[in-house]
Amino acid sequence: MSQTIKNLPGFRDFYPEQCAVRNYIFHRWRSIAFRYGYSEYEGPILEPTELFTRKSGDEIVKQLFHFTDGGGRPVALRPEVTPTLARMASARQRDYKKPLKWFQIGSCFRYETPQLGRGREFYQFNCDILGENNIGADADLLAMAIDLMLDFGFDATEFQVRLSDRRLWNDFVSRQGIPDDKLPEFLQIIDKMEREKPEITEQKLSALGSSTVAVRDFMNDTTHGQTGALGELLENLRARGLDQYVKLDLGIVRGLAYYTGIVFEIFDSNGKFRAVAGGGRYDNLCKLIGGVDLPAIGFAMGDMVMGAFIDSRPQPKSKLMAWLAEAQQLNAYLVIADDAQRSRALTILQTLRGAGFRVDAPLGAMKVGAQFQAAEYHKARLAIVVGAEFPQLKIKDMISRQETTVDVSNLLTAMQTALAQPPTGPLLA
Repeated sequence: MSQTIKNLPGFRDFYPEQCAVRNYIFHRWRSIAFRYGYSEYEGPILEPTELFTRKSGDEIVKQLFHFTDGGGRPVALRPEVTPTLARMASARQRDYKKPLKWFQIGSCFRYETPQLGRGREFYQFNCDILGENNIGADADLLAMAIDLMLDFGFDATEFQVRLSDRRLWNDFVSRQGIPDDKLPEFLQIIDKMEREKPEITEQKLSALGSSTVAVRDFMNDTTHGQTGALGELLENLRARGLDQYVKLDLGIVRGLAYYTGIVFEIFDSNGKFRAVAGGGRYDNLCKLIGGVDLPAIGFAMGDMVMGAFIDSRPQPKSKLMAWLAEAQQLNAYLVIADDAQRSRALTILQTLRGAGFRVDAPLGAMKVGAQFQAAEYHKARLAIVVGAEFPQLKIKDMISRQETTVDVSNLLTAMQTALAQPPTGPLLA
């Protein structure tokens, strides 16, 4: 007997129930993006390996699924979409009015250890604004990220946006006398401060000519959020009534070296998950990849961590379940009580589907009781019984159990009226 083949570690099977949850997350992502005036785009899953090393350096190769294709080209499955966006936008930016507000939903691949909220294949929502360096772009993107969390059903007690500005650290490094080429190393230290032992952090900072005390004093300076880009950004969010969701936290620097200004991450208030989403301003990437000077800001959110976050909170989970119940529910199930009427029943089936109703029917002869069981299994709101009394049909509300009789010529109107009624009220007037 042959051995069962299992899926690879870090890769998921999406059975109908898992696929439905994924579609719900996609639905929320698309809804908020369209609400904020974004256009959807997509790029290839397979790209030249150089596209990612040019952005993140050769170190990223160990995190890639990469190989040499049949043409001898070094290629890799995309670990993220931003480099592809930079390549695409740079190539045709003259064809679009600025700013470009683009979003994308698709799979990414990273060769790393699977853990809570992270896999080797995952779906990611990417939103970016290109061609605008005004702080209004930063604020509008951040507002959308907050609105997205609210749209999922989270409230101010359950998530928080932590906000910073990489330019503040550039000034700090300059005043401390740390060489410019040590900035990436310094930012890595700041990024790991909360996870590293204090003595190790102090040792690393001391080697660069700084100290934990100097760093902490700088991070605790409350004037950072009152002036400059951060002050203007917070005022913009305050005018929108969204400032309550944001906290200034200079410990947020985002590990990637290409960020140039405002950066932020979204965390759950209980600290159970790694960042739920994150992003920031990256004004130099398009020039690096496509040779075009195109300022940009964006953020990304993964489906795995968002799915786990939703499942951990009552209100977002109940909102998900309500959406799934409605999305998966059939409007009606056609019960063929007299198989001699099958041809007429199939005509009705296609008529109802053509009118936009979600309807199913048995594919072959079945006992009437088994057909009603199928109607219940598929969560059909109504059962339409086609029997020897044709052209008279029976419509049964599967929740209230009320029945009515209607002529086949009036079925569409009767269906609309029936579905508009509360499930416990009268089926038809």
